[in-house]
Amino acid sequence: MQHKVLILDFGSQFTQLIARRVRELNIYSEIHPYNSKKFNVSDYKAVILSGSPHSVRSAEAPHPDLSEIKGKIPLLGVCYGAQYLAHFYEGEVGQSNTREYGRAHLTYLNHEETLFEGINEGSQVWMSHSDTILKLPSSYKMIASTEDVENAAFKIEGEDTYAIQFHPEVYHSTDGAKLLKNFLVKIAGLNQDWTPDSFVDTTVAVLKEKIGNDKVVLGLSGGVDSTVAAVLLDKAIGKNLHCVFVNNGLLRKNEFENVLKQYEGMGLNVKGVDASERFLSELKGESDPEGKRKIIGRVFIEVFDDESHKIENVKFLAQGTIYPDVIESVSATGGPSATIKSHHNVGGLPDFMKLKIVEPLRMIFKDEVRRVGKSLGIDAELLGRHPFPGPGLGIRILGDITAEKVRMLQEVDAIFVDGLKKWNLYNDVWQAGAMLLPVNSVGVMGDERTYEKCVALRAVESVDGMTADWVDLPYKFLQETSNKIINNVKGVNRVVYDISSKPPATIEWE
Repeated sequence: MQHKVLILDFGSQFTQLIARRVRELNIYSEIHPYNSKKFNVSDYKAVILSGSPHSVRSAEAPHPDLSEIKGKIPLLGVCYGAQYLAHFYEGEVGQSNTREYGRAHLTYLNHEETLFEGINEGSQVWMSHSDTILKLPSSYKMIASTEDVENAAFKIEGEDTYAIQFHPEVYHSTDGAKLLKNFLVKIAGLNQDWTPDSFVDTTVAVLKEKIGNDKVVLGLSGGVDSTVAAVLLDKAIGKNLHCVFVNNGLLRKNEFENVLKQYEGMGLNVKGVDASERFLSELKGESDPEGKRKIIGRVFIEVFDDESHKIENVKFLAQGTIYPDVIESVSATGGPSATIKSHHNVGGLPDFMKLKIVEPLRMIFKDEVRRVGKSLGIDAELLGRHPFPGPGLGIRILGDITAEKVRMLQEVDAIFVDGLKKWNLYNDVWQAGAMLLPVNSVGVMGDERTYEKCVALRAVESVDGMTADWVDLPYKFLQETSNKIINNVKGVNRVVYDISSKPPATIEWE
């Protein structure tokens, strides 16, 4: 991965989209906070400066050190990045007369610039800023405008430094991918060779070097992420991989038995551990979402510590952590964005545990994981499984958790998911599940009053889990599913359907 892109994060909500758009060009990209010391600039062939919720005119404006980048490595500033390159290099940025958000069209382009090769006037772009560049420094050349923004793009003469006021990473910018390709391939000279096959080859080589002849214990969940991680590790270290599938008491109906059976024919060394009573005991009385996540994460680690002591000379704990887990937990690998929620498999290991951590998928998105799995020859049905959260039903039961609530939700979830498959809707949905709400509502069954639980069904469509929208399921399906749940699951008398997108809501309710 010598041909890779560094994205400096200033806290924009779109930073992760930049990484995705670059990777869609088969070019590897990494996000790092603008002030991070964890990267070496010389490892990258191009740099992109992200947008930011901050104004360059504010006292809190992020100040990156560009001394080893600007004029030395091809550089593209996006939105805040463009304003930074203007404002702090003797240009002028001021507040716009109106807030410039949404669609705009390029009214002028300098067609001599490679950045705009194949792009014409009238091309739609997406604006999202309240400041505007009033004056460019003397060595800067304006190369694009919109009707309302004169300095929509500029180039620094004598450098491969470009800047754009709009967001090419957003799909609403119709030629955004073309612009990024022009910058990365034609200007920066990057190779488009980051493919699933190349990821497998590189990752296996890295795992072999990192692990050597040591043993690894891996937590399997039956989901796509842990399965792909397991097959990658098996390819790298073979018999030195020991897989453990833990029943935390919060799995779907019959999942513990089904998952163990699923792995029988894959050649993986898998041990099943039923720790359901241990998890439920620790969770007793806890109703805070973060509290539950932390308990589940702690006990998960403790169980693995117990199991690792049964394996002679085990040195590593492997996890199926993927990039969205990292981004949501530590804010774009430590950047200035807000933390959304903690994830049970992110953040390292406690001091008492002597294992080192290995995460083969830590830097790729969910759709990329599936493509890697296909490259590895993993069964398509397994790769098509909906994501299931690490904390399981623990974050789909709002409020405290009991064995009876788990049983109830398992039945509801099974009816919902089995129904999606029966109606040939399963593959049209990225993730589906049911939530048990901490409220009772009045109902009537057989002329008798009931006062029982309400469940919410949720089905979303997404590419990588970073954004999602609710799926418009057929009314007939929802009607049939609701009736079946109420008639078959004792304790539930009301079913609702969640029509919230992400953002502002998250996919899971906790």
